[in-house]
Amino acid sequence: MDLINLNDKQREAILYNEGPLLILAGAGSGKTRVLTHKVAYLLGEKGIPSENILAITFTNKAANEMKERIYKLVGNKALGAQISTFHSLGVKILSENYDLLGYHKNFTIFDNDDSITLIKKILKDLNIDSKLYNPKGIKQHISGAKNELINPNDYEKYVNTDFENIVFKVYKKYQDSLIKNNCVDFDDLLMLPIKLFNEYPNVLKRYQERFKYVLIDEYQDTNRAQYILAKMISAKYKNIFVVGDIDQSIYSFRGANYQNILNFESDYSNAKVILLEENYRSTKTILNAANNVIRNNKNRKEKILWCDNEEGIKIKYFRAFDERDEAFYVIREIKKLLEEEVKYEDIAVLYRTNAQSRIIEEELLRENIPYKVVGGFFFYSRKEIKDLIAYLKLIVNERDEISLLRVINAPKRGIGLKTLSDITKRANEENISIYESIDSGKALEFKEVITKLKEYSEKNTLTDLIDYVLDKTGIRDYFKNEKTLEAEIRLENLEEFKSITRSFEEKYGEISLEDFLTEITLVSDMSEHNDIEEAIRLMTIHSVKGLEFNNVFIIGLEEGIFPHINSMLNNELEEERRLCYVAITRARKKLYFVNARRRLLYGQDQVNSPSRFIKEVGDEYLEGKTENNKIDKEKMIYSENQEYKVGDKVAHEKYGKGVIVGVDNNLISVVFANVTGIKKLMKNHKSIKKI
Repeated sequence: MDLINLNDKQREAILYNEGPLLILAGAGSGKTRVLTHKVAYLLGEKGIPSENILAITFTNKAANEMKERIYKLVGNKALGAQISTFHSLGVKILSENYDLLGYHKNFTIFDNDDSITLIKKILKDLNIDSKLYNPKGIKQHISGAKNELINPNDYEKYVNTDFENIVFKVYKKYQDSLIKNNCVDFDDLLMLPIKLFNEYPNVLKRYQERFKYVLIDEYQDTNRAQYILAKMISAKYKNIFVVGDIDQSIYSFRGANYQNILNFESDYSNAKVILLEENYRSTKTILNAANNVIRNNKNRKEKILWCDNEEGIKIKYFRAFDERDEAFYVIREIKKLLEEEVKYEDIAVLYRTNAQSRIIEEELLRENIPYKVVGGFFFYSRKEIKDLIAYLKLIVNERDEISLLRVINAPKRGIGLKTLSDITKRANEENISIYESIDSGKALEFKEVITKLKEYSEKNTLTDLIDYVLDKTGIRDYFKNEKTLEAEIRLENLEEFKSITRSFEEKYGEISLEDFLTEITLVSDMSEHNDIEEAIRLMTIHSVKGLEFNNVFIIGLEEGIFPHINSMLNNELEEERRLCYVAITRARKKLYFVNARRRLLYGQDQVNSPSRFIKEVGDEYLEGKTENNKIDKEKMIYSENQEYKVGDKVAHEKYGKGVIVGVDNNLISVVFANVTGIKKLMKNHKSIKKI
């Protein structure tokens, strides 16, 4: 395999095969390339059988890209390697050992909404008010416990508050219900394999022999369960190769523990560490700025990004008067870039919180500039799609009572609460599933529909099955007869689902309904599908990780916003600084820092000082600042000495000509000839002048 296009450190990482290896890979240093070449080297040059390779990454998209890259390098030798997410690995292990854990072969996987529905049901059974004890909050605590490998009984040790006591009660019933319904949730896909390995050492030995080489991407993002699972599988041969960057650990709210990467050398005493510090993405100015910011963190391993790229222009810093002026500035600069024939998709606007996007979106809409919000509403979360998937889950596993209760009356069949209560009570008394307890009335008609769906699914394609489900359940007629725009949209969404099944059929040929449900349940990209590719990208900094753009705007760089006020109160500034490092290193050529002297956010006026991260970058890398950290006089956004009175005529760069009708402290009220209503504007703003 040709390694000539790799640098010395990348080549060293690929050729080293003598035990544990930690690759500390800076932003833009080619870590994915190293990981794929490493797998390809093991398969092609070392002759390692593909079934002995386990390569883990964090999204299905990344796993598929890795598979494609490796296949291009070594062809059919890549077939048989387990290249997947941790959760997909968990599905594989459970599918091969379900009986040892007390499950049936046709177990189904709960997604987050399924879990919350079950928790709501348990709260109702326990006579606990879901308004006082939020089901989503309870689910989050249960998920956190599972990722820390704390089972329901052990959780009692950690109960210190009334809320935690409620979580404890719900957690026990929640887990019992999952087992009874022959279901697992996402967190079980990590927790149960560890339980299996602890209880059946021979099973663990089997997987240790199968996966003699373990490779993990984004190791800084692993939680405790993922860390333990990888450690158990690699314990015998210790051929564990991990790639990560402590400076890009930004997901602690999901349970990620950056200590896992910091502790790698103590976990494996003979571990080798290789630093990938050469950046292939950004200019020297941008890298120097990133280095200056991140070196203020104490909990990290020292590395300095460098590159052979051009010096590049300084970071443009603009301190706006308010959030509207901040947006005006961003739009003006975007227009300049577009005039230079920069592509829409080469421009990104980043912000710390979703709420900050509103003003930017409004201005982009006014200027008719196409944009795409990354991380929008998710197709599979729409109610009609959730209902359809629930029917498909029932076809596979009729014991899944959450899916059953979701659709037994969807569309409406006249099955009342009394009927549901009776069949649920009978199921509990006789220790059978709700499906088995149905024996009369409208509910029996529903049961007969499910039976027919099961029979049809055994002899027909997935796409034909979707059509059959829509017809046989009455969903299609229900939305057709409603005759509203919303019903039309919902029906279009259901019809679009057939595009998904057809693409699966084209990709895999024959695919079972069980495998199809597993694939769509494991989908981790929660952003809404959007066909507009030629558009400005708007996104939170958490959403931008892994992406890069020629031109990047970071807005809201103010104390209390970025760094976020919660991080300042909870001693989490280092993670905020890592977020800033991630944001800076997304830029290839041009980077803009923007903030406001005051802003309206969450309905409240705020006056915030500039973010500490701006000072940490250093004046030498900023355009728009002087040595004493003040805006250059010639670049100031307003004039301090302009006076206004009612009746003065003014011109605004956006609204045109107008007349002042009110003056109040720092605000003036203006009626513009070509704009409806009265506009309140800041005095002395550079966009306004007397005429």
